[in-house]
Amino acid sequence: MDGEPVGATLGDRIKAWLQYPVPQHLISRLTHRLTRIHRPGFKDWMIADFIRRFGVDMTEAAQSDPGAYPTFNAFFTRALKTGARPLDKTQDSIVSPVDGTVSQIGAIAAGRIFQAKGREFTTLELLGNGAESAAHFSDGAFTTLYLSPRDYHRIHMPVGGMLTRMLHVPGRLFSVNPPTTRAVPRLFARNERVACLFDTDAGPLALVMVGAMNVASIETVWAGEVTPPRRPRVQVWDYKPGDVKLEKGDEVGRFNMGSTVILLFAKDRIRWESGYGPGSAVCMGRKLATLI
Repeated sequence: MDGEPVGATLGDRIKAWLQYPVPQHLISRLTHRLTRIHRPGFKDWMIADFIRRFGVDMTEAAQSDPGAYPTFNAFFTRALKTGARPLDKTQDSIVSPVDGTVSQIGAIAAGRIFQAKGREFTTLELLGNGAESAAHFSDGAFTTLYLSPRDYHRIHMPVGGMLTRMLHVPGRLFSVNPPTTRAVPRLFARNERVACLFDTDAGPLALVMVGAMNVASIETVWAGEVTPPRRPRVQVWDYKPGDVKLEKGDEVGRFNMGSTVILLFAKDRIRWESGYGPGSAVCMGRKLATLI
């Protein structure tokens, strides 16, 4: 990882502390309803304000007319024009599954993943305390990719593979922006998340979609909306070989409002491309790593 890790500032801690008493799931349920309102005046105002506030580039969208989207959520999860994200088709390439920013990238040390200076969490916690699944990634490789509000919010396969298991892990809904990531211990192992486990040419792959404040739902192409509803305990769905097979670049799912994706690979299976470090921009389809 490039550069000296930055620790949490007092401002970061204050922003994080303010989130603890907030009814995170209630706010997200309200967001879920608001972003699905069809009333033209309301949804058009929401979309126009969002484009202006975050500088969204609508020239990349398959539908460039903001008024054509039936709801704010349809706009937020918009498709891109064909060819807007060229896919690296090199046989040994691992590509970025999303548009976003690298939060962290590097090696998993004895099952521990670096979050920020003074902050770690474990693969066991991240994958809902499933020891069998977590064992595949001990001493492997990981990257955490942050999607800002202005980014494209569909998630794609970094390498071709077959789905073996999906987990929904209930939890909190802290923001996942950089200040909160620096301040909240074990953030990604505390927030609600959907983990998809694949058997790929790069060996075992975990693609984890982490929820956050206002992330009203997470959905996959094979199961639809996984959350909501909110569940009291970890839910597991197992899949037979061939049930769900996806090629590199195929859509996996989407955030209905934005968040973070974490990729886990097994030991000695991939090598990260040089030049990537915290703060690096990534585009869906661009080469992120090479198969060893």
